[in-house]
Amino acid sequence: MPAFRQVGEKQLPNPVLCMAWSPKRDLIALANTTGELLLHRLASFQRVWSLPPSEYTGKDITALAWRPDGKILAFSLGDTKQVVLCGVEKAEILHVFPIETPVTCMHWMEVMEENSALSSFYNSEDESKLFLPKLPTLPKRYEEKSDEIMNLLGEVRLNILALGGDTGFVELYAYGMYKIAALTGVSGTCRSLSLSSDLKSLSIIAEVRSADNDPEICYSQLDTGLLSDCLPEVTRMARKFTHISTLLQYLHLSLTCMCEAWEDILMQMDLRLTKFVQEKNTSTQVQDEFLELLLWGQSSPELQALLMNQLTVKGLKKLGQSIESSYSSIQKLVISHLQSGSEALLYHLSEVKGMSLWKQKFEPLGLDSTAIEGAITAVGSFSLKANELLQVIDKSMKNFKAFFRWLYNLRIFFSSEKNEELFDRKGKYFNVERVGQYLKDEDEDLVSPPNNKGNQWLKFLQESSHLKESPLLFPAYPQKSLHFVKRMMEGVIEQCLQKPAVIIGKSVKQAVFLPLYTVPERYEAIRLVICINYISCLFCRWNDKKAKMHYVVFSMPEISPCKLYLLRRATDPNRHIPNSVMAIDLSQTLDNVDENNAAAQPHLAYSCLDARFYDDEMLTVVLQGPEEEHSGRVLGQLPLASTLSCETEFIWKLDQQSDAIPSQGLVLGNQWRELENMKAQFIAVNGIRKVACVLSSNLRHIRVFEMDVEDEDEEGAESQNATADQDVLDTTMSSQGQDEDGKEVKEQVEAAEHGGDEFQKTEDNLESEEALELS
Repeated sequence: MPAFRQVGEKQLPNPVLCMAWSPKRDLIALANTTGELLLHRLASFQRVWSLPPSEYTGKDITALAWRPDGKILAFSLGDTKQVVLCGVEKAEILHVFPIETPVTCMHWMEVMEENSALSSFYNSEDESKLFLPKLPTLPKRYEEKSDEIMNLLGEVRLNILALGGDTGFVELYAYGMYKIAALTGVSGTCRSLSLSSDLKSLSIIAEVRSADNDPEICYSQLDTGLLSDCLPEVTRMARKFTHISTLLQYLHLSLTCMCEAWEDILMQMDLRLTKFVQEKNTSTQVQDEFLELLLWGQSSPELQALLMNQLTVKGLKKLGQSIESSYSSIQKLVISHLQSGSEALLYHLSEVKGMSLWKQKFEPLGLDSTAIEGAITAVGSFSLKANELLQVIDKSMKNFKAFFRWLYNLRIFFSSEKNEELFDRKGKYFNVERVGQYLKDEDEDLVSPPNNKGNQWLKFLQESSHLKESPLLFPAYPQKSLHFVKRMMEGVIEQCLQKPAVIIGKSVKQAVFLPLYTVPERYEAIRLVICINYISCLFCRWNDKKAKMHYVVFSMPEISPCKLYLLRRATDPNRHIPNSVMAIDLSQTLDNVDENNAAAQPHLAYSCLDARFYDDEMLTVVLQGPEEEHSGRVLGQLPLASTLSCETEFIWKLDQQSDAIPSQGLVLGNQWRELENMKAQFIAVNGIRKVACVLSSNLRHIRVFEMDVEDEDEEGAESQNATADQDVLDTTMSSQGQDEDGKEVKEQVEAAEHGGDEFQKTEDNLESEEALELS
């Protein structure tokens, strides 16, 4: 029986650019050339959902990454320069944030460090629930989305999304939402990156241009000691800022619901009276028309047509009830949602201000108390504007009731003062009520600002020289809309959150820079295999339990096509590793285990097409034999324990020393399988779930394998639990809606071809190549 059991196979209509396994479930995410994001299940490679491309997000997916708990999937878009967080349960877009340059790789890690300060924080993190009421659920249309947004926080334990791009772009986002560091000094285009679980260093594989303008593959290790040294403080700060980000989204959805409640009903009245204003040929104003009708019982032909044809008695009753219901809905949203969200924002910002005043702990992280005070003031102004809207709604409801009663019966007296307050005309636009102007997302001043002439409190403030400019009082902005004050609040809060990212980014220094090798331009087709992984002492069976390592696996096909190179670096940049570079000889990798075919491929020299870390001591590879032997592709597992235990001293300096690198030959034993009738090229693995996905060179043919078949019986219970966990997913297609492995797939495709039309070759020519091979 062949090693590894095939459990699924699929021919896809569109080429796949990125693929990444979920860290917790038997799910794999795929991104294709059309910009579609697909989620498939291991069993028969069944599709769970698809998220089609949209103009809002973009169509050019460049990288994929799973949150460590497997509940959120992040993907980047090159055409719109955005990163999107998508809920896995229902393909719901939960959060979108812009970036400066297209992302080429991403990695989402979870901090594994433990100490007493963090343990106490984990236990007390939810104490805000003791002081703040639970935020009310939004109306049905947004109910599920609001719950998903609040679930963006995930677990308390810190996790960080690392992004890499062109021109040295590297940024770190705590919980995938809050930018905690913007790094500088990185050269070239990031091809892969990995942040260690102890936050002591960041490893980057980048492509830079040499003096001869040749692409040079380099390894950099950046010292992120400030994050490691201040881990409890970083976690507290990041958690608070993530709370603030989710609350801002909650307020945005609440305001959207208010706008919809206003637009659906009140715009009907606005449009009718606006048409009446535009058709009027006289210079008299609208209030004059209604006053003449009120006082003398006479009306113009235009007004009479409006009352007789559009505002019938039955229609007026229905419209009055609809407007009153709409006002009530907006009023409830302001009281229950806007005010509750604003109070929660003030609470968390006040706690952040308290952190900033603890200068010994938080000043190194860049917390600025002055900027935070400005954010608190902006939230206070937003709360005042919401209260002002409540007063306007209350007054408008009274005016509307009186207005409609008068229209029902023209004998009811309605004072001229109230008529003048009720109607406003500006040019050829007529606004029958004052609530809508607060909900318009415009920079212009309110058409009808509130009349505060008789407000004794405002008069007292203006006359007091001490209170007039007091920082304890929130500015009210009476001339601006609620939307305008909200945007101003978001801008101030965003500016407040940016400084720590700049300070932490400047603290990151380059500790190691190693040019691995230069790719000459004369090589038209070059294959770079890069895998980055970090191993903590918890899973390290062959090293010191206190040691933590970065591992990089790469190949140099133009120099040593039958070798893989393993680069080792401690996560602590100041710690020396004796055997920093080792070579794995693939010339005699397959073991002769077939008694009936004793000469089964004993001396074939294999080269590696793709490789991924399966777990801490195993590397999953796709191998190719010599073309002249017409040998097929092989899927195999390379054990790394013997290579990592080698203590030969070697310091990497130049690529010309490749022959001097200590080399070890490895035998796959029975851990390999020939991939028949498939021109395999790329692979994605999940060692936790013990699965692998192989992709062909034409990027359309996929096979899925279970890797540890012999352990199936022992792990039956675990598999059943995993299946039960996955049943909560929606298995139907959804019309709604990148781990470094996924991005590396695309980069390897681009690196394998030559010139500007490399992908066209992949799509057109490679497909025909596989067809020829299968024939």
